[in-house]
Amino acid sequence: MKEPVSRIPALKAFHALGWPRTLPLNLTVSTLGYCNSKCLTCNIWKNKGTQDLSLEEWDKTFQSIGDNLFWVTMSGGEPFMRKDLPEMCQSVCRHCRPGIINIPTNGILSKAILEKTRKILESCPDPKIIINLSLDGLREQHDRIRGVPGNWEKSMETLAGLKELKKEFKNLEIGIHTVISKHNVKEFPRICDGLLALEPDSYITEIAEERPELGTVGFGLTPSAEEYAAAIDHLLDRLADRSFKATSKVTQAFRKRYYAMVKEVLRKRTQAIPCMAGVASAQINWKGDVWTCCVRAQSMGNLRDHGYDFPRIWFNAVADKLRKSIKDKECFCPLANAAYTTMLCDLKTLASVAAEVVIG
Repeated sequence: MKEPVSRIPALKAFHALGWPRTLPLNLTVSTLGYCNSKCLTCNIWKNKGTQDLSLEEWDKTFQSIGDNLFWVTMSGGEPFMRKDLPEMCQSVCRHCRPGIINIPTNGILSKAILEKTRKILESCPDPKIIINLSLDGLREQHDRIRGVPGNWEKSMETLAGLKELKKEFKNLEIGIHTVISKHNVKEFPRICDGLLALEPDSYITEIAEERPELGTVGFGLTPSAEEYAAAIDHLLDRLADRSFKATSKVTQAFRKRYYAMVKEVLRKRTQAIPCMAGVASAQINWKGDVWTCCVRAQSMGNLRDHGYDFPRIWFNAVADKLRKSIKDKECFCPLANAAYTTMLCDLKTLASVAAEVVIG
């Protein structure tokens, strides 16, 4: 693992000048293209046949990337529906040596989630393993948004099991993640208070976006700037005097700035700070297409067509064209995964975080 701060100068130079060419430090992996939830904010569950990359194909891909990654998100669909998810995590640990592996889950397959999480923890002792339970409401409201009766109760069973695992594995962090959408933004203060009462190690939110990847373009999911501001201000008030045991002051400071950045993006309809997607962060979908991010979902190339050689795709002419488009601010969004590495590479944000951590 290469420490992320030491990579910033090279990443900023690549963004500004196109040289030196460097690989991303943040990678999102869509492990599979289907799900057992039927969310109002996502249509991925409608996928019929998929062309998911095999474990062998992912292994070749991770090998081509090498130890350049700090943060890897094993996403889906629902990642725990993949039988070989522990082996995928082992492969990324062996080849890429990340500092963090984040795995979001709807919490439905409680037994499988706990069994596979144990296997991942046993075979990947070095990185922090974050299991993020996706909870968009409380009880019946959550079940309605997620489209699965009994989802809340199954998630609570999963949460209880994860808390037992945490007693045994010190590198496990249990998070709760909420998508703020038109379906829950007005009730968010109540939802936020109820989820914080569950005492997760961390609590994060993300704003709902219309994405080609999820089949939700035209759904009208994103709250207005005013609605989001009211919701997130409540969260910030609740977090002001709260300290999560497993979350550092630095992490909490970055999250505050992410929420402020989202408010600015929604209000001004442009990039709040220069986006580093396609430079510092990337995504690979379940069929092997390499994207700058899942909002644009434009392929730089497919791994199957390029011998599973990620750098060969990352440094091609198509990738350069997409990077230029992002640099020219032809798009804007508040995508969380890309935003955090973007903020990490922004000197003003770093200075602000440092001041908060040092001064308080």
